[in-house]
Amino acid sequence: MDVVLEETCRQLPHGGDHDSRRFIAERLIEAAQAGHSTLGELGIIARRALAEILAKGR
Repeated sequence: MDVVLEETCRQLPHGGDHDSRRFIAERLIEAAQAGHSTLGELGIIARRALAEILAKGR
C-alpha cells in the first residue's frame, strides 16, 4: 500500500498535502480490508481517489 500511495501522490504538487494523502490512504485501507490486495487493484483504487481529488480541486 505504501508503494501505491507514494506513486500516486507523486502526481500531486509537492507529493500532495496531508488531506489528499489521507484521503487516498483511507481508500486504500478500505480496499485492502475488502480483499483487494494486489498492486494492480490498489493502483486502480488510488488513481480513482486521485481523480476525485483533482475533480474537486483540492
